Formats: sequence, structure tokens, C-alpha cells
Amino acid sequence: MGAKEELEQLNRIEQKLSKLIARYNQTQEALEKAHQEIRQLELMVKQKEEEIKNFQNQENITKIVNTIAADAASATELKLKINEYIREIDKCIAYLRD
Repeated sequence: MGAKEELEQLNRIEQKLSKLIARYNQTQEALEKAHQEIRQLELMVKQKEEEIKNFQNQENITKIVNTIAADAASATELKLKINEYIREIDKCIAYLRD
């Protein structure tokens, strides 16, 4: 094999290597975007779970209030009071976490 053929072969290898590096970089970028999307989706799931939990708590409060309260006015007052207690408890929990 002559020097010219070796040089041509080396150039082809260099071109292939450049293409591989470009593909690798594209793959890395796509992977990073996928990781970012996963983090965003995980955050959304966490928020939705919190919303569901709050909804379930409100539903449970309504059931408790309807069972305890004799009339609509006292039911509303009791519901507000329970919600206030829950907010205070949540504040205490948040304080203890810090």
C-alpha cells in the first residue's frame, strides 16, 4: 500500500470518526433533553398527587362535617374551622421539616 492510499484511508477514518463524534454529541443532547423532560414530568406528577391529596382531604372533611353538623350554617362554620386547623398543622409540619 502506497503513502497516497494510506493517506486516503486515514482521511476516510477521520471522516467516519467525525461523523461518530457528531452523532454522539447529538445523542448526548437528546439524552439531556429527555432527562429535563423527565424531571418536569416528575414535578407535574408530584403536583397532581398533591392536588389529589388535597381534594381527598376536602372530600373527607365534607363527609365529616355533614355527619356532625345539624344544619347547613353550622356545617359551613365547622368546615371552615377544620380547614383552618389543617392549614395550621401543615404550617407546623413545614416548620419541622426545615
